[in-house]
Amino acid sequence: METLTTHGIQISVEPFYLPHESIPIQHRYVFAYRITILNQSSDTVQLLRRHWHIVESNGVRREVEGEGIVGLQPVLSPGESHQYTSWCPLMTDVGKMHGEFQMVRIEDNAKFEVKIPAFKLAPPFKMN
Repeated sequence: METLTTHGIQISVEPFYLPHESIPIQHRYVFAYRITILNQSSDTVQLLRRHWHIVESNGVRREVEGEGIVGLQPVLSPGESHQYTSWCPLMTDVGKMHGEFQMVRIEDNAKFEVKIPAFKLAPPFKMN
């Protein structure tokens, strides 16, 4: 698990391989990742947008951005957390992801960026 704290917002990421969704012979490797967002600040915040950087081992780079996370824009009071799971298909068996969440402080409508730590995507058979 990878964890990073920015502006009092802790982001933890746990990636895992989905063998039943993957078809290696067709260069399809599917990974899921569980994100936990913990508000360790003294402010109530809301997640507005996500921006992902995806890098495959063949050098292909993609960016994905949009509103919210899995259709939600959660509001977190101090001490609250939100967890969600999403997924990412790759054409190679190894890759990595990192990114940013755009957040807003409810009290004064100030927007700020929270870093998502880089994490490796690799199936168990590549970990030896």
